[in-house]
Amino acid sequence: MANAEERRFEVLRAIVADYVSNQEPVGSKAIVDRHNLGVSSATVRNDMAALEEEGYITQPHTSAGRIPTDKGYRLFVDRIAEVKPLSSAERRAITAFLDSGTDVDDVLRRSVRLLAQLTRQVAVIQYPTMTNSAVRHLEVVPLTPARLMLVLITDSGRVDQRTVDLGDVITEENVGRLRTVLNGALAGRRLSEAAAAVAELPEKSPGELRDSLTRVCTVLVESLVEHPEERLVLGGTANLTRNVSDFPGSLRQVLEALEEQVIVLKLLAAARNPGAISVRIGEENEDEQMRSTSVVSIGYGMDDMLLGGMGVVGPTRMDYPNTIAAVRAVANYVGQILSGR
Repeated sequence: MANAEERRFEVLRAIVADYVSNQEPVGSKAIVDRHNLGVSSATVRNDMAALEEEGYITQPHTSAGRIPTDKGYRLFVDRIAEVKPLSSAERRAITAFLDSGTDVDDVLRRSVRLLAQLTRQVAVIQYPTMTNSAVRHLEVVPLTPARLMLVLITDSGRVDQRTVDLGDVITEENVGRLRTVLNGALAGRRLSEAAAAVAELPEKSPGELRDSLTRVCTVLVESLVEHPEERLVLGGTANLTRNVSDFPGSLRQVLEALEEQVIVLKLLAAARNPGAISVRIGEENEDEQMRSTSVVSIGYGMDDMLLGGMGVVGPTRMDYPNTIAAVRAVANYVGQILSGR
């Protein structure tokens, strides 16, 4: 029986491969001709009947061909023993492309563009989650005697610039004192802790610094608090229109859902640990608008520190092994690059 089950899975694998490649229902003769299963057409037909009865494949119309169901794709994905790694040339190209990013914004834009090209799907990436980041340094730069620029740098590579009007002139010596006080309270702290520490600073400061520090801290707290609406980059939407028939009657819904950024919720839900791949297929997507799609997502970061989520959205008729390999590779490099900045 185990052999029969294994053979049926090989038939399912053949149907998935051919349907993903050709977008045509697959018949028993095609499977025998194209895949070296070592069995007759009659045996393949029996296996297809069993797979259909169990809900792994279905007959879209009266032709003899079958296509995978969401349940069939799920079994296929769960049984992928090995995901074909990217070639060394592909890995070098990814590294070179992302390494030349000038800042976090550029790295994320490049990542989305690259992932969309590699998978020919829609690519999505979250900005590094600020609450998981710590303050590396705060630079205080005098622009005029009464105006400062604050440059907040986190260990995830995020750089946030703000200007502060002090309402009065400040000496160079007091700018240095401000810098020392602020970095003493901020450096090495997680952003959620840093916001609380900054809010308490004016009360503890010397009288001559209090007014300036109050204005600076008010602006800083704004930088330290999350701004989720700014935290998503999306690219390759036009890839979905290549095969409109993959989304019968629902492509517009999918595009609207992406525009509303509902897919962020899926990425957040999936991104628990850096490097852990999640694949949601069709009906497994909670949002009704996304039930004609598959979402392959992953958390990116370094070691146990999760910076954010990223992934791709495409039709259920997706090249899962290559998509998983591309998502994993790009996430790995983005995590390394951002953690090293």
